[in-house]
Amino acid sequence: MDRRHFLASSVAAAVAVSLPFGRLLAAGRSVPVAADIAAVTGGGATVTLEKAALQELRDSLRGALLFAGDPGYDEARRVLNESINRHPALIVQPTGVADIRSAVTFARERELLLAVKCGGHSTSGKSTCEGGMQIDLSRYRGVRADPVSRRAYAAGGSLLGELDHEAMAFGLVTTAGTVSHTGIGGLTLGGGFGRLARRFGLALDNVRAVDIVTADGRLLHAGARENKDLYWGVRGGGGNFGIVTGFDFGLHPMQSQVTGGDMIFPIARARELLEFYGDFSTNAPDELYADCFMAAPIGGKPGVFGISVCYSGPAEQAEQVLAPLRKLGTPIADTIKTQDYVAIQRSSDRTDPRNEGAYMKEGFIHDFQGSMVSKLLDGFQQDPGRGTVVYFQHAGGAINRVAPEATAFAHREVRHGMFSVVSWKLDSDPAPHIRYVKDYWATLDPYTRGHYTNSIGDEPQKLVSDNYGIALPRLRQLKKKYDPGNLFRLNANIEPSV
Repeated sequence: MDRRHFLASSVAAAVAVSLPFGRLLAAGRSVPVAADIAAVTGGGATVTLEKAALQELRDSLRGALLFAGDPGYDEARRVLNESINRHPALIVQPTGVADIRSAVTFARERELLLAVKCGGHSTSGKSTCEGGMQIDLSRYRGVRADPVSRRAYAAGGSLLGELDHEAMAFGLVTTAGTVSHTGIGGLTLGGGFGRLARRFGLALDNVRAVDIVTADGRLLHAGARENKDLYWGVRGGGGNFGIVTGFDFGLHPMQSQVTGGDMIFPIARARELLEFYGDFSTNAPDELYADCFMAAPIGGKPGVFGISVCYSGPAEQAEQVLAPLRKLGTPIADTIKTQDYVAIQRSSDRTDPRNEGAYMKEGFIHDFQGSMVSKLLDGFQQDPGRGTVVYFQHAGGAINRVAPEATAFAHREVRHGMFSVVSWKLDSDPAPHIRYVKDYWATLDPYTRGHYTNSIGDEPQKLVSDNYGIALPRLRQLKKKYDPGNLFRLNANIEPSV
């Protein structure tokens, strides 16, 4: 069975079968649209969507068309960051490519503000919107791994945990983030760091081809031999060019058991441990992934310093590779052990700081300067009203060995990502916590060189554009070609014209 036949039939059929027949019927022609509704365009103007046009859209769909008050509307519009509370005028939940094409065409013809939701992990809430259309891909999921060709074929709404589960059943893997409920599309199109990125490259480096619905409603296949310009652009250009309905990933053989977990220490040791981590991570083999974090929880409990590792190399070498950690003294907690890779991929699902109201600042760094460590420690202020986290994500290795011009991801020299996140209880005022992290980050930003496309939030357009580096001129040409009206703008946006 080839890729296209799989994505066109097996995934859509599996998703459809998984839904109760009554839900499918209710979502389709049996329920008349009650009235006209107001919506907003990408430019902010108010438009009226007429009842007849909405009925025609609903009749064209196998999936659901939801309005405020409908069952499932509130679940669909929400994202991981619970402080984001936006209300699309309409939500389409496609079950296949035909539904996606219909929704995109409807949005383009009316110039609607359009958001696309896969896993909903955008900290700044770019996968939902106020007053526009949201396309929620949660009903369009499924992964098939082929052990013979070492490929995985994933529907566009799939989550990383599905990819890990299906591939590892055959002793195969690809880079797939660090939180299993992350959407494949959002992670992959902007980069795709993860526990195996140093060994096998970014998630986008493992993409062999995509199927994508562009702003004009066409379904295109993009790969090394067909629509090569688009294939280059989607690997780093984010969601600027359309909705990827199917991914073709290359897979790599790997044993199911890895050595990984966390070592937790008192935060009083942070300076010593940051300096250790800088040396330890910089000199690590490609098979070792090591993050570190400082965290102070809501409520005023003492902060901690943690080092998280995943070693996927030969089991007999794990003890030697991790020996420096064992010399750090007695930790508060130590969960490092031999365990299933898929299990360690799920280990951060409940501890992601974006699970509450949250605000994030981030940037790439290339070394651990002593002055940066001092700024990190001097500005890290615990507050019982908020959770405060600073963490470093390990990069380098295979990521650095891809030529900067090979894909639209231009930051090939990155060694670490640095993130600062604050969270708060939803019934409290977020303003002082956001102000704190912005002021704190202002002291750290001079040490960064570039930003992660997937984490860019409310930064000025010039920073967003400049962040694409040497890829920007070519990306702008692609944007003019495939989305001249900037329908797909809720992302790290590439302006089609300057």
